[in-house]
Amino acid sequence: MLYPNNRFVSLSVALGCGALLLVAVLYFQEHLGLEPCYLCITQRVFVAIVGIIFLCAAIHNPNPRGQKIYAGLGLVGAIGGSYFSAKQLWLQNLPEDNIPTCGPPVDYLFDVFPASEVITMLIRGDGNCAKVQWELLGVSMPGWVLLMFVAMAGVGIFQLLRKD
Repeated sequence: MLYPNNRFVSLSVALGCGALLLVAVLYFQEHLGLEPCYLCITQRVFVAIVGIIFLCAAIHNPNPRGQKIYAGLGLVGAIGGSYFSAKQLWLQNLPEDNIPTCGPPVDYLFDVFPASEVITMLIRGDGNCAKVQWELLGVSMPGWVLLMFVAMAGVGIFQLLRKD
Protein backbone atom coordinates (compact mmCIF):
# COMPACT_ATOMS: atom_id res chain seq x y z
CA MET A 1 0.00 0.00 0.00
CA LEU A 2 1.27 3.47 -0.87
CA TYR A 3 1.20 5.95 2.03
CA PRO A 4 1.80 9.71 1.85
CA ASN A 5 5.41 10.68 2.46
CA ASN A 6 6.67 11.77 5.88
CA ARG A 7 6.87 15.45 4.94
CA PHE A 8 3.24 15.54 3.79
CA VAL A 9 2.00 13.76 6.93
CA SER A 10 4.03 16.05 9.21
CA LEU A 11 2.87 19.18 7.40
CA SER A 12 -0.75 17.99 7.57
CA VAL A 13 -0.55 17.53 11.36
CA ALA A 14 1.15 20.92 11.76
CA LEU A 15 -1.54 22.66 9.69
CA GLY A 16 -4.24 20.79 11.62
CA CYS A 17 -2.79 22.01 14.91
CA GLY A 18 -2.66 25.55 13.53
CA ALA A 19 -6.30 25.28 12.47
CA LEU A 20 -7.30 24.03 15.93
CA LEU A 21 -5.60 27.01 17.55
CA LEU A 22 -7.19 29.47 15.12
CA VAL A 23 -10.65 28.02 15.75
CA ALA A 24 -10.06 28.17 19.53
CA VAL A 25 -8.98 31.81 19.45
CA LEU A 26 -10.95 33.34 16.59
CA TYR A 27 -14.21 31.42 16.88
CA PHE A 28 -14.61 30.26 20.46
CA GLN A 29 -12.79 33.05 22.26
CA GLU A 30 -13.35 36.10 20.03
CA HIS A 31 -16.64 35.31 18.24
CA LEU A 32 -18.50 33.37 20.95
CA GLY A 33 -16.81 35.21 23.83
CA LEU A 34 -15.85 32.04 25.70
CA GLU A 35 -12.92 32.72 28.04
CA PRO A 36 -10.49 29.81 28.23
CA CYS A 37 -9.98 28.22 31.63
CA TYR A 38 -6.59 27.18 32.99
CA LEU A 39 -6.74 23.67 31.54
CA CYS A 40 -7.96 25.01 28.18
CA ILE A 41 -4.86 27.17 27.96
CA THR A 42 -2.68 24.22 28.93
CA GLN A 43 -4.29 22.13 26.17
CA ARG A 44 -3.67 24.93 23.66
CA VAL A 45 -0.01 24.94 24.65
CA PHE A 46 0.22 21.20 23.97
CA VAL A 47 -1.55 21.58 20.61
CA ALA A 48 1.02 24.26 19.75
CA ILE A 49 3.90 22.04 20.92
CA VAL A 50 2.73 19.11 18.79
CA GLY A 51 2.18 21.44 15.84
CA ILE A 52 5.67 22.94 16.15
CA ILE A 53 7.27 19.49 16.39
CA PHE A 54 5.52 18.28 13.25
CA LEU A 55 6.22 21.58 11.45
CA CYS A 56 9.92 21.18 12.26
CA ALA A 57 9.74 17.63 10.92
CA ALA A 58 8.13 18.87 7.70
CA ILE A 59 10.68 21.64 7.21
CA HIS A 60 13.68 19.52 8.19
CA ASN A 61 12.49 16.43 6.28
CA PRO A 62 15.06 14.21 8.03
CA ASN A 63 16.15 10.69 7.23
CA PRO A 64 13.92 7.88 8.57
CA ARG A 65 15.74 7.79 11.93
CA GLY A 66 15.27 11.54 12.42
CA GLN A 67 11.62 11.27 11.40
CA LYS A 68 11.10 8.67 14.11
CA ILE A 69 12.59 11.06 16.66
CA TYR A 70 10.17 13.79 15.59
CA ALA A 71 7.30 11.30 15.63
CA GLY A 72 8.24 10.17 19.14
CA LEU A 73 8.38 13.76 20.37
CA GLY A 74 5.00 14.48 18.76
CA LEU A 75 3.58 11.36 20.37
CA VAL A 76 4.83 12.44 23.80
CA GLY A 77 3.28 15.90 23.28
CA ALA A 78 -0.05 14.39 22.23
CA ILE A 79 -0.06 12.10 25.27
CA GLY A 80 0.69 15.08 27.53
CA GLY A 81 -2.17 17.06 26.00
CA SER A 82 -4.47 14.05 26.32
CA TYR A 83 -3.79 13.97 30.04
CA PHE A 84 -5.00 17.56 30.47
CA SER A 85 -8.06 17.01 28.28
CA ALA A 86 -8.95 13.93 30.33
CA LYS A 87 -8.36 15.86 33.55
CA GLN A 88 -10.80 18.56 32.43
CA LEU A 89 -13.37 15.93 31.44
CA TRP A 90 -12.94 14.41 34.90
CA LEU A 91 -13.52 17.82 36.53
CA GLN A 92 -16.61 18.36 34.38
CA ASN A 93 -18.07 15.07 35.61
CA LEU A 94 -17.43 15.60 39.33
CA PRO A 95 -20.41 16.06 41.64
CA GLU A 96 -20.97 19.78 42.28
CA ASP A 97 -19.87 19.62 45.92
CA ASN A 98 -16.47 18.13 44.87
CA ILE A 99 -15.60 20.78 42.27
CA PRO A 100 -12.60 22.93 43.33
CA THR A 101 -13.03 26.65 43.82
CA CYS A 102 -12.55 29.04 40.92
CA GLY A 103 -9.38 31.07 40.62
CA PRO A 104 -8.61 34.52 39.22
CA PRO A 105 -8.41 35.20 35.44
CA VAL A 106 -5.25 34.06 33.67
CA ASP A 107 -4.10 37.56 32.71
CA TYR A 108 -4.24 38.54 36.39
CA LEU A 109 -2.10 35.52 37.29
CA PHE A 110 0.63 36.59 34.86
CA ASP A 111 0.52 40.14 36.22
CA VAL A 112 0.81 39.16 39.88
CA PHE A 113 2.60 35.81 40.18
CA PRO A 114 5.98 34.55 38.93
CA ALA A 115 5.85 32.34 35.84
CA SER A 116 6.67 29.15 37.77
CA GLU A 117 3.63 29.61 40.04
CA VAL A 118 1.38 30.49 37.11
CA ILE A 119 2.40 27.32 35.28
CA THR A 120 1.62 25.27 38.40
CA MET A 121 -1.83 26.89 38.66
CA LEU A 122 -2.56 26.33 34.97
CA ILE A 123 -1.65 22.65 35.21
CA ARG A 124 -3.72 22.12 38.34
CA GLY A 125 -6.93 23.68 36.97
CA ASP A 126 -9.79 25.09 39.01
CA GLY A 127 -13.59 25.26 39.22
CA ASN A 128 -13.82 27.24 35.98
CA CYS A 129 -12.47 24.14 34.23
CA ALA A 130 -15.48 22.13 35.43
CA LYS A 131 -17.97 24.38 33.62
CA VAL A 132 -19.21 23.01 30.30
CA GLN A 133 -19.36 26.06 28.03
CA TRP A 134 -19.93 24.37 24.66
CA GLU A 135 -21.00 20.98 23.33
CA LEU A 136 -21.33 19.33 19.94
CA LEU A 137 -23.20 16.03 19.65
CA GLY A 138 -23.23 15.78 23.45
CA VAL A 139 -19.42 15.99 23.71
CA SER A 140 -17.87 18.98 25.47
CA MET A 141 -14.89 20.90 24.13
CA PRO A 142 -12.22 18.98 26.10
CA GLY A 143 -13.76 15.76 24.77
CA TRP A 144 -13.24 16.94 21.20
CA VAL A 145 -9.74 18.14 22.01
CA LEU A 146 -9.00 14.72 23.52
CA LEU A 147 -10.13 13.11 20.25
CA MET A 148 -7.77 15.42 18.36
CA PHE A 149 -4.88 14.45 20.67
CA VAL A 150 -5.69 10.78 20.13
CA ALA A 151 -5.58 11.39 16.37
CA MET A 152 -2.23 13.21 16.72
CA ALA A 153 -0.90 10.32 18.82
CA GLY A 154 -2.13 7.91 16.15
CA VAL A 155 -0.17 9.79 13.50
CA GLY A 156 2.88 9.75 15.78
CA ILE A 157 2.57 5.99 16.18
CA PHE A 158 2.05 5.57 12.42
CA GLN A 159 5.18 7.63 11.73
CA LEU A 160 7.15 5.61 14.29
CA LEU A 161 6.12 2.24 12.89
CA ARG A 162 6.12 2.95 9.16
CA LYS A 163 8.79 1.33 7.01
CA ASP A 164 10.53 3.69 4.60
